[in-house]
Amino acid sequence: MNDRVRIDVHEHVATVTLDRADKMNAMDPAMFQALPEAAAAVAARGDVRAVVLTGSGGNFSAGIDIAGFGGQDIAGRFAVEAFALCGDTPANRYQHPTWCWYALPMPVIAAIEGVCFGAGVQVASGADVRIAAPDAKLSIMEIKWGLVPDMAMTATLRGVMPLDRLKMLAYTGQVVDGAQAAELGLVTQAVPDPLAAAQTLAAAIAGRSPDAIRATKHLCNEAFESDREEALRLEAAAQLSVMGTPNQLEAAMANLQKRAPDFKDPDAAASDAAA
Repeated sequence: MNDRVRIDVHEHVATVTLDRADKMNAMDPAMFQALPEAAAAVAARGDVRAVVLTGSGGNFSAGIDIAGFGGQDIAGRFAVEAFALCGDTPANRYQHPTWCWYALPMPVIAAIEGVCFGAGVQVASGADVRIAAPDAKLSIMEIKWGLVPDMAMTATLRGVMPLDRLKMLAYTGQVVDGAQAAELGLVTQAVPDPLAAAQTLAAAIAGRSPDAIRATKHLCNEAFESDREEALRLEAAAQLSVMGTPNQLEAAMANLQKRAPDFKDPDAAASDAAA
């Protein structure tokens, strides 16, 4: 992994930071490579139970760094390479920096400050929860360049926000603040200190059975894209996968004994993020 992304792990929470503050964390080819590599590194760690995804220098990401792609090359050589699928995932190279967080087995919380434009919004859309500062600036900005949003947002935000509102933002490239984004459903909530809120939420998740948390994320991702009959089957399968396991029994005993649980880390789970 290159220097575009930094990973810090503390008490079962991995904080993944887009680390190109001098360019407002704009995404160049190195960043496109580093984000999926970071997700794969986190997926390979059995001790990580939740992830906080954020940007350095007070911004999440200013979006695509056109200069970083050599100007017109973004529609040339890179574009040809970008639409090839990444390993066993359904995502291509453009989509993988977003899809890798959606596919990660543990929950991901995006903490959004400053600007979050274009590719930045799409990467954040791969998180399970998005927490923004009220004065953050967000825009689905691809239309400004005569392009469409093509970094997996139509898959990751499906069912998250009303389609008409998503279309409105994508058609216009309108810049909205964090409070407006929360009203529209683009982010989960707007709070004064999104990073602190994300860390608090991640710590709460890390205190629950990691087996049940992973199974719940997988269930929600799969069941909400299925018909009702399949969703019911997936619920039962997910429950059977955790029922009676050591971590489930520990959760029950800890509650009965009114003590903090002592969960065991699951084996590092293979996921689409690792491909």
